[in-house]
Amino acid sequence: MFYTYVIESASHPDQRYIGHTSDLRQRLADHNARKCPHTSKFVPWKIKVYVAFETIEQAQHFERYLKSGSGHVFAKRHFWNHG
Repeated sequence: MFYTYVIESASHPDQRYIGHTSDLRQRLADHNARKCPHTSKFVPWKIKVYVAFETIEQAQHFERYLKSGSGHVFAKRHFWNHG
């Protein structure tokens, strides 16, 4: 399986990161071990959402969508707390 995931900083909840991986637990551990320059300043991270796909291409496609303008609107509507 391949996963598209959204993580949120526990210390800075306005900071989020979108990625894809075949090993979700290891990837979260890597983010929290500061192995990713894009996320190292905002540790610790927690998983907010993940979606499993059969192929890496599907996971990459959904990641690209979530990073797009309409994907941001979708995520805000469906993934984030509304108050």
